[in-house]
Amino acid sequence: MGAGRLYAAVAAGGFRRYATYRAATAAGVFTNTVFGLILVYTYLALWDVRPHLGGYDRGQAVTYVWLGQAFLSTLAIGGGGVEDELLERIRTGDIAIDLYRPADLQLWWLAADLGRALFQLLGRGVVPFVFGALFFPVALPTDALTWTAFLGAVLLAMLVSFGIRFLVALSAFWLMDGTGVVQMAWLGGIFCSGMLLPLNVFPGALGEVVRALPWSSLLQAPADVLLGRAAPPGTYAFQGAWAVALLAAGRLVQTAATRRVVVQGG
Repeated sequence: MGAGRLYAAVAAGGFRRYATYRAATAAGVFTNTVFGLILVYTYLALWDVRPHLGGYDRGQAVTYVWLGQAFLSTLAIGGGGVEDELLERIRTGDIAIDLYRPADLQLWWLAADLGRALFQLLGRGVVPFVFGALFFPVALPTDALTWTAFLGAVLLAMLVSFGIRFLVALSAFWLMDGTGVVQMAWLGGIFCSGMLLPLNVFPGALGEVVRALPWSSLLQAPADVLLGRAAPPGTYAFQGAWAVALLAAGRLVQTAATRRVVVQGG
């Protein structure tokens, strides 16, 4: 089997694996929809007081909320990606088995995470987004070109998300238990991705800093492409630069880590 076919099979396996958890998926759809409702009414109250806050009108703000709910699990912004399993395999020493596979460790887990992300987008993200579009005033493009550009930004967001979480997982090679790093990354991701509020709302230097961090590639960048507030080439360049930097950093850390594999149990 060629390398491309191997990683395609891994991605397909990741998709099928998460597709088996039907009850969890249904519960996730319900939870995301409920939290979306809470956030929508909070945003609407805020935008009543401050119209065009962050440069968004009410329809754009509502659209942003439902995009966030669609991306929460897709990009594992709140956790729940393959990094949890990778952390556990490092902790128990099972990572040694992964290193004996005739496949690259980073590409293997990237393929698995892309399969997971695609299922979460289709299985858990689409329904809340469609619900929001049906029952609330949203601002959606009518041309296929914008939607295509948006999907490109989503794919790059998946790469950036994995790059961040792969580095977090590899920290377990040195820390033995990466729980603290995972929690810090989770808090940073929620705040700096724009999940709580659009990053355009953040004032002054704080806004400039959070918009320059990799987490802004996850939600803010695709949202601005969909809402017509950012040109795809510039957004792609920003996301692509972070994807390359993070994956390259992951490659370097992986090389250093595999030189000192320590079996901690099992």
